[in-house]
Amino acid sequence: MSETIRIKYFNDQIEHLTYIDGKSDWIDLRCAEEITLNKGDWKLIPLGVAMQLPEGYEAHVVPRSSTYKNFGIIQTNHMGVIDHSYCGDNDQWYFPALATRDVVLHVNDRICQFRIMKNQPKLIFEETDTLTGEDRGGFGSTGIR
Repeated sequence: MSETIRIKYFNDQIEHLTYIDGKSDWIDLRCAEEITLNKGDWKLIPLGVAMQLPEGYEAHVVPRSSTYKNFGIIQTNHMGVIDHSYCGDNDQWYFPALATRDVVLHVNDRICQFRIMKNQPKLIFEETDTLTGEDRGGFGSTGIR
């Protein structure tokens, strides 16, 4: 089943989004302007798109696996979540980046990726004094090998 997503591009320089079948269901996002960052700089990097997601869906935005190696930037919120209500004409998507070295980002550099997910169903939390699952020993208890 396919979902239709309306998309607005903020300039005619960036490549339009494409879905790459067979590799992954994530879609690359690109830097929408030339940006120079010095080590320690923080900036919201414009991604040149806004989208109208279907109600009941959200986008998860994360760095590409090569982003740190290629550009020395990290995403400061570690994962961006864009809900379906962020869909106005000026609701451009951004990548909040911290530079760990001096870098120049060029238009169309692939710096992050996204996927669309259904919203989590409503949850009900039931308080208890004990849990019935096997005790694994607490956080970080699985060892190093």
